[in-house]
Amino acid sequence: QVQLEEAGGGLVQAGGSLRLSCGGSGFVFDYTAIGWFRQAPGKEREGVACISGSVGDGKTWYADSVKGRFTISKDNSKDTVYLQMDKLEAEDTAVYYCATDALVSCTGAKVNYGYSGQGTQVTVSL
Repeated sequence: QVQLEEAGGGLVQAGGSLRLSCGGSGFVFDYTAIGWFRQAPGKEREGVACISGSVGDGKTWYADSVKGRFTISKDNSKDTVYLQMDKLEAEDTAVYYCATDALVSCTGAKVNYGYSGQGTQVTVSL
């Protein structure tokens, strides 16, 4: 059974940083692409970042809105994906979810995954 669990959300001032983590089980972690998407109140889901499995050479994808500020990484020894978020803006306030389709490659701005965690709240204050 595929399971994902996020951690690391919280309240931070604009310009600050947070690191989200996503632990996974029930699939071959190092072969599997993991993505992050977010949803803010009253807004549509937005794909944020994705990292492909090792067969896909760990390629990454970022939304234009976070490019240069967010970094996705994967520690296969810990079955964990990280989303380092720097220079946070009020517009980054949302619930962040990690997700997977248990496939090797990322598919860009995907928001409808087969599996996702419960989400973690990120709130950026001015």
